[in-house]
Amino acid sequence: MIDVCLLGTGGMMPLPNRFLTSLNVRYNGKCVLIDCGEATQIAMKKKGISAKPIDIICFTHYHADHISGLPGLLLTMGNAERTEPLLMIGPKGLEKVVNSLRVIAPELPFEIKFKELTEPEVEFEPDSENMPGFSIKAFRVNHNITCYGYSMSLKRQGKFNVEAAQAAGIDRRYWNSLQKGAEVTTEDGRVFTPDMVLGEARKGIKLTYVTDTRPTDSIVANAAGSDLFICEGMYGEPDKIAKAKEYKHMTFYEAAKMAKSAEVKEMWLTHYSPSLVNPAEFMQETKKIFANTVAAKDGRSVELRFED
Repeated sequence: MIDVCLLGTGGMMPLPNRFLTSLNVRYNGKCVLIDCGEATQIAMKKKGISAKPIDIICFTHYHADHISGLPGLLLTMGNAERTEPLLMIGPKGLEKVVNSLRVIAPELPFEIKFKELTEPEVEFEPDSENMPGFSIKAFRVNHNITCYGYSMSLKRQGKFNVEAAQAAGIDRRYWNSLQKGAEVTTEDGRVFTPDMVLGEARKGIKLTYVTDTRPTDSIVANAAGSDLFICEGMYGEPDKIAKAKEYKHMTFYEAAKMAKSAEVKEMWLTHYSPSLVNPAEFMQETKKIFANTVAAKDGRSVELRFED
């Protein structure tokens, strides 16, 4: 199970009733934050989410509306007496950008580790011990500065085959380790591997998050089959297409076409222009393209679960 909370849905500037775009993801007691614009802390407080246990912060890019809330968040984490290291992930230049912002947050009781993205696509498991089966894939999108989207996947192993374990003479005390994917060596030197007792891998969970970009084939490819696709919808007004192209953003309708092509289960729109007062006003036409579209509001949450 993955807990997802879209903390804010605004682009460019926070509004009284719309915070800047940020996403909070929790799995197995660990927390991942994507982007940290101004007022992200307030959005977290409204949802009862603590800053202290954040383990990873991913950045799509370094425009102010996606990172300007970071110094205050770091100070809050430090004041909460956090000592565990914090991993930050983002495009090339991440360490330089963060250290520049830390001029106003220089003293922290925890280490910051940096993973800078330089390739068009990169996939990794950030914490295989505490987040088993959980991976993050970053992929470059098309904005006016280097920008990445993120897919988070949770693998699901095949069912444990009791008959196969018994037939192989595997003692019950080793079953749990094998079910978790670990190889087991017994005291008498016998080796048992997970493939001996596990069936074919079952469908896992996939979440994809994209903001600040024009439509690209890479977004469709990386979002393919996602249980939830959270995508920028900067403009709902059909006559804003020229502006979207000029500033490298997207309309609702372009996002919906990508969701349809990627065959996702559900799409939440986010990163609205400050001029877009009522996103729901444009949903009728958007749903004609992709029916399972939601004009998300701040704080929208969901639990993504494995299929039975």
